[in-house]
Amino acid sequence: MATESIYRLIPKEEIKPPKEPMYKSTFRSRVKEETKTNKSPSKTMGPAKVEQPKTSEFLKRRSGEHDLSTTKPFKYSDDDRKRPPVPKATEKPLMGLKSNKNFVKTNAVENILSVPKKPAANFADTVRGATHPLDPSGLKPVYTRMKKYGNVPDYLTKRNDEVKRAQEEYDEYIKEHYRRGAMKSLSDNERKSIIDGLKKNWEEIHHQYQGLSMVTDTAPKKARKERLESEMKQLERDIELLEKHNIIYISN
Repeated sequence: MATESIYRLIPKEEIKPPKEPMYKSTFRSRVKEETKTNKSPSKTMGPAKVEQPKTSEFLKRRSGEHDLSTTKPFKYSDDDRKRPPVPKATEKPLMGLKSNKNFVKTNAVENILSVPKKPAANFADTVRGATHPLDPSGLKPVYTRMKKYGNVPDYLTKRNDEVKRAQEEYDEYIKEHYRRGAMKSLSDNERKSIIDGLKKNWEEIHHQYQGLSMVTDTAPKKARKERLESEMKQLERDIELLEKHNIIYISN
């Protein structure tokens, strides 16, 4: 038994420990909003209000059967490729049909003129020689998938740079001589007049060439023909040279 004490005569006030704050999730407000917005219309209050069916539209007899009035005759998808049916035993074949075709000769000509088929590109991956197609295997390089596909090759770029550099050096050389007065450039009108004059001379010589006799039985005829041909060739070369270059320089 507990011993009596004067300290226990006066009742003490019971001190309750403080409660910890209730846990509240940080997503509480977001969950409330989602619950309100995404709530299904028929989840708790039943289906939506729809028009009630009429009393006259009840299920009637034979109403579930399919309508067969618009049926189409059945046809297989490969009917067009079917061979004709086998003749019956009572059917008599056509007699007396003959053909003048030489089948041996025709087959020989067709095989001679036919192009041989190329063998398929395969690869073997086992000792027993199991073959597989080469194209989808990845062993054959596909150049269209290269990183540099469609780009100008390096050697062409280098070659173009060298040509451009040489043209610039030549232009500088021409400009230097032109500045000194050692060279003169032809204008467009002068160049065009020279080309027209050369073409006119070629036409005159060609007219003389057409007037030659067909038979060159003497030395003078042969020499004149050769001279006219050489002059026409020289004029053609000169005309081609002037038409090829737009800028022409002449040394003084």
